[in-house]
Amino acid sequence: MAIYLTKDSRVLIQGMTGSEGLRHTRRMLAAGTQVVGGVNPRKADTDVDFGDGRVLPVFGSVREGVDATGADVTVVFVPPPFAKAAVVEAADAGIPLAVVITEGIPVHDAVVFQAYAAARGTRVIGPNCPGLISPGQSNAGIIPSDIAPRPGGIGLVSKSGTLTYQLMYELREIGFTTAVGIGGDPVVGTTHIDCLSAFEADPDTELIVLIGEIGGDAEERAAAHIAAHVTKPVVGYIAGFTAPEGRTMGHAGAIVSGSSGTAEGKKTALEAAGVAVGSTPSATARLVLERLTART
Repeated sequence: MAIYLTKDSRVLIQGMTGSEGLRHTRRMLAAGTQVVGGVNPRKADTDVDFGDGRVLPVFGSVREGVDATGADVTVVFVPPPFAKAAVVEAADAGIPLAVVITEGIPVHDAVVFQAYAAARGTRVIGPNCPGLISPGQSNAGIIPSDIAPRPGGIGLVSKSGTLTYQLMYELREIGFTTAVGIGGDPVVGTTHIDCLSAFEADPDTELIVLIGEIGGDAEERAAAHIAAHVTKPVVGYIAGFTAPEGRTMGHAGAIVSGSSGTAEGKKTALEAAGVAVGSTPSATARLVLERLTART
């Protein structure tokens, strides 16, 4: 199985006709994703030919796309000033899952569309995220499908896109049920805890990898959730042990202020919850192998 995204997911791309949308739609199609069309009001009622007989329609609105194709996932590639409207439109159309790749979205806009989507039953992944992939089934976003093409028993949830790719590559011989890049902005829709709960309920996920980073208290809250609700082994990695205080590192949410949000504090909280925390990505991969071996 997988969480959130399966072979039956029907994906609509908001911003498909832009340069990034075109490039990543082509990659999603190559990975086997059921991309059913794009949305661009200025290019409504046109088609985009991706070769090999794959011609996708462009709709004037998300509602038109849903009505015509039965889409149940949207991937958002629109520029930051239009991202809020894109998510609101998807929620109004009843899309269950919106994957927001766009970075640089104002925090106020993110707060507004996250609340709007949640009130209408639309799960948001992101913003400023690489999306998610269920290897062998579907890929919604920008995660390279060839770094871990094999389905397997690991579930991965990560703030960092780059570390998502690295851990997937390190563990490619084992494979994944689903890897979810939740994004590192101060306000995100789907959290570590959401994914931990979904992986805990997924019978095919044997072990969970949690990747965090400095800033905020998401990892500490995830640790408390693990201690209370997760029975499967969890292996973690925290990025940012050498980050200077008061400086944003990478993501907009990755900033240490005083004693809050430090890598050491997050590591301590996770270890207290029984999570094995690696000192490097490669060491984290070795811990995964050790935990899986111990279960056999």
